[in-house]
Parts: sequence; structure tokens; C-alpha cells
Amino acid sequence: MDDEPVTKRKGSLRGTALAVVWSFLGIRRRADYAKDLEQLNPIHVVIAGIVGAAFFVIVLVLLVRWVVSSGVAT
Repeated sequence: MDDEPVTKRKGSLRGTALAVVWSFLGIRRRADYAKDLEQLNPIHVVIAGIVGAAFFVIVLVLLVRWVVSSGVAT
């Protein structure tokens, strides 16, 4: 028996990143979602989601530190 999976997922880094960005925004067409399910590797999507969430948190922390240190918040 063949050890290879029946279907290989050929998701690209760009496609994975775009799918994660659209997911963060909450807007995605049903056809694009179905296409993502067929093509993207779930492990890559999870890793990209964690990286995206970490980037988002870091940007928020830096923004808050900048606003507080500039005196705009007072």
C-alpha cells in the first residue's frame, strides 16, 4: 500500500497568510473558504494564526506604550 496521502495540499505561504488575515477580519466568501479547505495545510494555518495573533498583540502593546509615553493619553 502507498504511504502517500490521496490528495496533496498545495497551499502557498501567500495563500495561507491571506486566509488568516481574512479570518482575523471576519470577511470571507463561502467559495474562497471552500477552496481554502481543499488547498491549505491545517498545520500551516494554525502556525500562521499564532504568528498573526502574536504580531497583533505586539503592535497593540507598542501602540499603547507610544500613546502613554507621548502624553496624548493625559
